[in-house]
Amino acid sequence: MSTTEADLTAADVAWDLESLLTGVDSPLDLIDRAKAMATSLEAYRGTVATLDAATLAELMTSLAETNEFLSRAGHYGMLRFSENTADPERGALMQRLQEEATSIASQLVFIDLEFAAADDEHAAMVLADDRLAFCRHHLENTRRTRPHMLSEAEETVLLETSVSGASAWVRLFSELTSAITVELPEATGEDSVETRTASLEEGLSLLQHPDRSIREQAADAVTAGLAPGLRTRAFIYNTLLLDKSVQDRIRNFPSWLSSRNLSNEASDSSVEALVSAVVDRYDIPQRWYRLKAKAIGLDRLSDYDRMAAVADGQQQVGWSEGTEIVRDAYRSFSPELADIVGRFIDERWIDAPIRPGKQPGAFCAYAVPSHHPYVLLNWTGRSRDVLTLAHELGHGVHGYLAREQGIYHQSTPLTLAETASVFGETVTNNRLLDMLEDPGERFAILASVVDDSVATVFRQVAMNRFEHACHTERREAGELSVDRFGELWMGSQTDMMGDSVDLSDNYASWWSYVPHFMGTPGYVYAYAYGQLLALSVYARYEVEGDAFVPAYLELLRAGGSRSPEELGAIVDCDLADPAFWDGGLQIVDNQLNRAEEAALAAGRI
Repeated sequence: MSTTEADLTAADVAWDLESLLTGVDSPLDLIDRAKAMATSLEAYRGTVATLDAATLAELMTSLAETNEFLSRAGHYGMLRFSENTADPERGALMQRLQEEATSIASQLVFIDLEFAAADDEHAAMVLADDRLAFCRHHLENTRRTRPHMLSEAEETVLLETSVSGASAWVRLFSELTSAITVELPEATGEDSVETRTASLEEGLSLLQHPDRSIREQAADAVTAGLAPGLRTRAFIYNTLLLDKSVQDRIRNFPSWLSSRNLSNEASDSSVEALVSAVVDRYDIPQRWYRLKAKAIGLDRLSDYDRMAAVADGQQQVGWSEGTEIVRDAYRSFSPELADIVGRFIDERWIDAPIRPGKQPGAFCAYAVPSHHPYVLLNWTGRSRDVLTLAHELGHGVHGYLAREQGIYHQSTPLTLAETASVFGETVTNNRLLDMLEDPGERFAILASVVDDSVATVFRQVAMNRFEHACHTERREAGELSVDRFGELWMGSQTDMMGDSVDLSDNYASWWSYVPHFMGTPGYVYAYAYGQLLALSVYARYEVEGDAFVPAYLELLRAGGSRSPEELGAIVDCDLADPAFWDGGLQIVDNQLNRAEEAALAAGRI
C-alpha cells in the first residue's frame, strides 16, 4: 500500500491496549486482585449504614481500588472485542471478564443497599465531611435510588443473571451488525461496473456522496444488507423490550424512561419539556431539507439524500491532514486542550482504520482515572470523518481532564456527556469557516453544521419517539412484528421530516442497526440535550472570548462530581429553566439562517 493510500485509510493508526495491563500479565490477574479486595470488604457487611465519616471514607477508597481493577480488565476485553467482533477468542475473553466482574459486583451489592437505607440525619452528617468529597455526589445519587432498590438477595439474582440475559442479547446484536456487509458498485472500466463487498459502515458513509446515483445504490445496498438478519434483530429487540418492562415493573419505575432519567439526574418532567420543545420545532429540519433539495437541484429529497454533501466534489481527506485540522482548531481555543488532543494522536490512543469485523461507528472509552481514554473510529477518508474525530476527541479531553475526580466522579450523566464533544466539533467547524472566503465552500461547511444539528437534535428526538412507541406497545399489546417496527419507525421519521423528504418502503428496516436501542434504551435524547447545551455554551464563548476558557476547563475537570444544574452554572447556563431549550433551538434556527444566506451568496438557490 502506498503512503497516500495508507494515509487516506489511516491504515497504521492503531491503539496500544497493553498499557491497561501494566504490572500484570493478563486481565484475569486484575480480576484476581479485585476478588481479593472484595473479600476484604465483606468485613463491613452489616455496618455501612452507621459508619462514621472516616471509616466510610476508608471503605469507599478500598471499593474505588476494586472498581479500578475491574474497569481496567473490562475495558481491555471490550476494546479488544471492538477491534474484531468476529473473533471468538476475543468474545470469549470479554464474556468471561463480564461474568467475573458481575460475580464480584454481586458480592459487594450490600454496600449500596446498606448506605441507601441509612438514617437521613446520619447520612447527611457523614456526607458533609470533606473526607468523603471524592465520593459524595456518588453516595448522594445512591440514596436517590433507594425507592427502586430491592433486597440484597433479589439484587444478587438480577446481577448474576444479567450476563446471560440482556447483556448477552446486546452482544449478539453487536456481533450480527458488525458482520453485515453490503455490495457496492465499483467501476472497473469505461462501461463496466461490478460490485465489491464492503462493511455496513462504508455503505452508510456513501450516503454523503455528491453523486445521487451512488447514494441511491448505496441505500439499496444497505437495505439489502439489513434484510437477511432482520427477523433475528427484531426478536432481539422484542426480548430486550420485555426485559426492560420486567425490570421497570419490579423496581417500581413509572415509565420506560424513568430509570434512564434517574441515572441522568434529570426529572421526567424536564425531559418531557426537552422532547416537547424539539418536537414543536420540527419546522427547522423540514425547512432545512427543502433548502438542501434546492441546493442540490432536486424538487424534493429522497431518504437517501438527507446526508448528501452539498459540495461539488467528493473531497478526500487523509489522516495527516485531518488530524492537523483538528489540532489547529483546538489550539485556537485552548493550547492546553490542543496538547491533550496531540497526545491522543501521537501516543496511540486511537484506533482508526476500517477492518473486517470491527465494531461500526465511533466512540470514546474513558477507561479508568489512572489511565488515559481511548477513541475508536472507522476512518473512510471523507471530510465528515474530520468532524467525527473532533467530536470523539472532545469526549477524550473531557475524560482526560476529569481523571482527577477519581473513579466515582470521572464520568458525567449522559445528559452532559455530549457537551465537550459537540463543543469541540463546533470549534472545528467555525475554525474551518474562518479560513474560507469562497461562498460555495462556506455554504458547504454551514450545510454540514446544520446537518449535524438536525441529526443530533431532531433525528435523535425522533428516535426517542420511536423508542417510546416500541416500549409502550410492547407493554400494552405484546410482541411486535418486523412490519410493526417498520411502521413505528416510519411514523416517527415522517413526523420529523413532514413532506420535505420522500421516504421509501426500503427505509422501514433502518431502525435495525442502531445499537443504542438495544444496549442503552432511552439514551438518544441525551444527544439532543448535549447538543443544545453545547451550542449554548459555545454562544457564551462567542460573547466572552478568551475570558470564557477557564470556566469551560473547570466544567470539564469537574466531571460528574456535581449535579447537571450545578455543572451548567459553571458556564452560566440555567438547565432548570424550561425556556433554556428554546434558546438552544433558536441557535439552531440561526445556523439555518446563516446557511440560507450562504446558499444565496453562492448562487445555490
